[in-house]
Amino acid sequence: MPIYEIAADKLLAVTETSFGAQGIYERKHIQRLLRDDIKVLDEHLMVIAEEFGEWLDSSRRIDLLCLDDDANLVVVELKRTEDGGHMELQALRYAAMISAMTFDQLVDTHARFRNPAQPDLEGAKGAILEFLGWDAAEEEQFGQDSRIILASADFSKELTTAVLWLIERGVDIRCVRLKPYRMNNGPVLIDIQQLIPLPETASYQTQIGVKKLAERKSQGERHELRYKFWQQMLDYAKQRTPLHAARKATREGWVSGGIGRNGFSLQYTVRREDTQVSLWISLGSGMREKNKAAFHQLLKQRAEIEGDFGAGLDWQELPESDGCLIRHVMPGGYKSPTDQWPEINERMTDAMIRLDKALRARVAALQV
Repeated sequence: MPIYEIAADKLLAVTETSFGAQGIYERKHIQRLLRDDIKVLDEHLMVIAEEFGEWLDSSRRIDLLCLDDDANLVVVELKRTEDGGHMELQALRYAAMISAMTFDQLVDTHARFRNPAQPDLEGAKGAILEFLGWDAAEEEQFGQDSRIILASADFSKELTTAVLWLIERGVDIRCVRLKPYRMNNGPVLIDIQQLIPLPETASYQTQIGVKKLAERKSQGERHELRYKFWQQMLDYAKQRTPLHAARKATREGWVSGGIGRNGFSLQYTVRREDTQVSLWISLGSGMREKNKAAFHQLLKQRAEIEGDFGAGLDWQELPESDGCLIRHVMPGGYKSPTDQWPEINERMTDAMIRLDKALRARVAALQV
């Protein structure tokens, strides 16, 4: 969207230009101007250092290292290009590298930025404390997060896609566009706009991001708990039966093993509050009728099968599915207290041994 000049009787579009065309350089002009007036990017920032690069075995430097009024460190990366280059990758490295900075290191860095020849630690510390509104340093409150601000003439689709992906995963990163315009025979103007996240949606997006992080964390914990359950379960079961002895622990909700015929599998399943053993019938793509035929041949022997198994079974033809299921559900799942897992393991293994005994010969004899 162009910028317009209001003339006497009409609107005149102000011509877009580029920093290069106007002889405006990244470090010499843009960085210096933003350093001296950082609030045009974010009114809650204080510049701590310029061209910061005080880490071992690296020649890389942060354009502007800042502090926000929540005591978080902020990496500001600048580009005058139309695509932003690979600045998001650089900034991620920098954010990781400063994440271990202490408050004393921050004060020392700022003191040398203010006066390289004669650093004044007390003066630098006082300026930081005043900005934060603190009476004294609070190490536990300092640097709990690292933020990133990318400022460029524009951004490529690849870069913005990466930034949106990072935001979804809880990284506080934003894109600010610095768009230069040239007045007719007049000064150069810069339109400074935060593009990602849009200011009016930033709070909402943050809430969504927190929710997604919580969901992702919950999913990760669930997968890890299931993995530990299967480790214990399979270690126990292989001492009792060879049926699933070659299977390894998984983060999924089931473990499958053979019954001596292709298309038929014996499965252990674990959910939050219950477990099951089952026979899954699935002869392959396009074999729906044969799957149903096999199921009904076994169903005709239901009384004998359940008698051999020693309990009732849940027979599911699953009309909406190609496959069919015969299962036995038991109480106790991976969310049960871990001290109950051995009992659950024993119950599942006993049921699987009985299910195999009740079905193996009958599956082998099926006419499908």
